[in-house]
Amino acid sequence: MLPRTHDYDRLRRDFAWSVPERFNIGVAVCDRHARGDGRPALLHITDSGAARSYSFDEMRRLTNRFANALVAGGLSRGDRIGVFLPQSPETAIAHVAAFKAGMVSIPLFTLFGEDALEYRLGNSGAKALVTDLAGAEKIAAVRDRLPELRHVFVIGEDAGSRDNTLFDRALEAASDSFEPVDTAAEDPAVLMYTSGTTGDPKGALHAHRVLLGHVPAMEVLFDFLPQPDDLVWTPADWAWIAGLFDIFLTSWYCGVPVLARRPPKFDPEDTLHLMRSHRVSNAFLPPTALKMIRSAGLGGGPRLRTMFTGGEALDAALLDWVRETFGTDLHEAYGQTECNVVVGSNTRMFPTRPGSMGRAVPGHDVRIIDEAGQELPCGTTGFIGVRAPNPVMMLRYWNNPDATEAKYCGGFLNTGDLGQQDEDGYLWFVSRSDDIINSGGYRIGPGEIEQCLMRHPAIAMAAVVGIPDPVRTEAIKAWLVLNPGYAESESFSAEIRDFVRRKLAAHEYPRHIAVTDSLPMSMTGKIRRSELRARG
Repeated sequence: MLPRTHDYDRLRRDFAWSVPERFNIGVAVCDRHARGDGRPALLHITDSGAARSYSFDEMRRLTNRFANALVAGGLSRGDRIGVFLPQSPETAIAHVAAFKAGMVSIPLFTLFGEDALEYRLGNSGAKALVTDLAGAEKIAAVRDRLPELRHVFVIGEDAGSRDNTLFDRALEAASDSFEPVDTAAEDPAVLMYTSGTTGDPKGALHAHRVLLGHVPAMEVLFDFLPQPDDLVWTPADWAWIAGLFDIFLTSWYCGVPVLARRPPKFDPEDTLHLMRSHRVSNAFLPPTALKMIRSAGLGGGPRLRTMFTGGEALDAALLDWVRETFGTDLHEAYGQTECNVVVGSNTRMFPTRPGSMGRAVPGHDVRIIDEAGQELPCGTTGFIGVRAPNPVMMLRYWNNPDATEAKYCGGFLNTGDLGQQDEDGYLWFVSRSDDIINSGGYRIGPGEIEQCLMRHPAIAMAAVVGIPDPVRTEAIKAWLVLNPGYAESESFSAEIRDFVRRKLAAHEYPRHIAVTDSLPMSMTGKIRRSELRARG
């Protein structure tokens, strides 16, 4: 952890990584804080508004029980465990138990549909899944195509199928004594699937050390953890690296309690009430959430100690509004699933420059490079590169050595994003070079949506792009070439939206649909998405 000084130059100059040879995320975030003193770990707010607090002592016992349940089910070190749940105690238990058992957890977004789940669970060879009844119903439709999936643990009182196991019953039958697996810092711990622009999503495999790689950034963004009465929350799902590592796991590593509440739909009034009534001190709010709160015109928000955001450039007006509304400066962060939170800001360390992402976090060497990995002069547009090796970087893409090799060049991990750096080290995002759509705080790859659309009998060809949206930053637009016998209509568009929402994910359906006779193609047969974006 960083020394508590706001001298950024000193922090950069004096920083040195100290990653032990043996390290286990589960032990580091849970067991070492379980000292029998009832130290608070999690405050869970249910859909009814009821609050239930969990201590690190309770979490140690519960994660031990589930680790024993996994082992009793025939699973062993290195096996993959899917976690298909919203923010909840069971989500925390499943991830931490998997880490302690030396297994690999797979975060899965609750809005994923059958196709998205089938691909991720099948590609990873997951042997177990933890979900709720709604998730179990989605899995039931594809389980016969997942031969390696042995166990489905279901939260609640209805398992949905006799082939499934009630999560609570599995805990009750297990011992609360468990000896965590002695893992190396380089051993695999978590497999997170990224959004791909062409083809299927890629699985970024991270080691246990990835947690330590996040700590300096969170120290900067949250102006040092822990502080008295800290309580951290985000509306971002724990299925994404920002929710899982920036908020949940890093907070627990620092011994700071986390609020767990992920409503089905973001509501500005509910968000302000939640933070105010439970005295949240530190929050991560995506830009879309901030814009929705500002647009709602609800008046002053709760006073926060710190707040950060990330995903798009912010103007001075929004920064001023956050300061006035929440009584704190808005810090910014930049990273990606493969190499998260390597750039950030803290107004007590250096002034904010509106539109800039900030400066490299201590411990990370971030440069603007060309395709060969050569550093470019200040003010030149190039790829944002992070010097390797680095604890926060992935081990590799799962079963994809070619993509892994292509991610690195000249000693840098190439993020694939275009940016600039000024003479003072401030970094400026320019554009995404890979057609990723930034909608509502989610990084969405068009490839998976296009493949889903192509499964509909009416669609001969499909191309997906992002178009400007005042609230979501970008909205998803699908350009479709139809098969004979089908025609464009309002009912047809509604059918297509529902098809993607049901089969893939609710946050990935196209809000805008256009039918065309043909799609613009390059000489090599690739869709020219830039031309479609220009059409609007």
